[in-house]
Amino acid sequence: MSERFDRLVQLMARLRAPGGCPWDRKQTHESLKPYLLEEAYEVLETIDGKDAAALREELGDLLLQVVFHAQIGGEAGAFTIDQVLETLNEKLTRRHPHVFGEAKAANAEEVLHRWEEIKRAERSRTEPAQQPSSSLDGVPKTLPALLRAYQMQARASRVGFDWPHTADGIERVVEKVEEEIGELTEALQREPREESRERVEAEFGDLLFALVNLSRLLKVNPEEALRRASNRFAERFRYIESRAARSGRSLEQMTLAEMDALWEEAKQGEKA
Repeated sequence: MSERFDRLVQLMARLRAPGGCPWDRKQTHESLKPYLLEEAYEVLETIDGKDAAALREELGDLLLQVVFHAQIGGEAGAFTIDQVLETLNEKLTRRHPHVFGEAKAANAEEVLHRWEEIKRAERSRTEPAQQPSSSLDGVPKTLPALLRAYQMQARASRVGFDWPHTADGIERVVEKVEEEIGELTEALQREPREESRERVEAEFGDLLFALVNLSRLLKVNPEEALRRASNRFAERFRYIESRAARSGRSLEQMTLAEMDALWEEAKQGEKA
């Protein structure tokens, strides 16, 4: 395994060296950002598809991005791939005292709580001149909005700022969702002024945030749920397109009622 990893590092260095690949030599940390995201999402897609062979390949593509960034960092004298690995090893050891130290952890929740405590302590040591640390520190602003809301709520929950994780708590969050729907409906009924549009956006955001809260209490990841719902929509819509094509018609030539009927056929096919 070490030989193969070393070979990958050498290949990346060769691609970036004079006489290497013009495209690879041109890349920067900034220019690679879209590819890092793309590869991460392709890994998620193979996991959803339960395709082990494809997952193996996509994990390799994702690993390539890490090595690529490390090579650029090494050329700039900022850090090397060895330092990336060393930092990761130290972090894993430090944040698992119940495995590599004397601490005890009875369950996953205790592990997560201690992990957050250790992270806060690390930040207070490395960033003493900055403003007091927040429990929300470490949630990237660049996360997809649904996932960021989920992570922020989860962080707040760990310090007790949360709805009760009980049937009563879920019922109260459902009531909150209904309250937000009412406020959005009220905003929609106002005259279409600029301020009204801003309020509609704000109320819609509050509704989404409340739904994320509900998803958390239901132990559903909202980003995953929406991604899978989008996948189902795509499959059902393609079914409508294929059925239309078989009948020699375009979707524009079909009525909404006909498309709805095919949509239901696609749903029934999923259940079967």
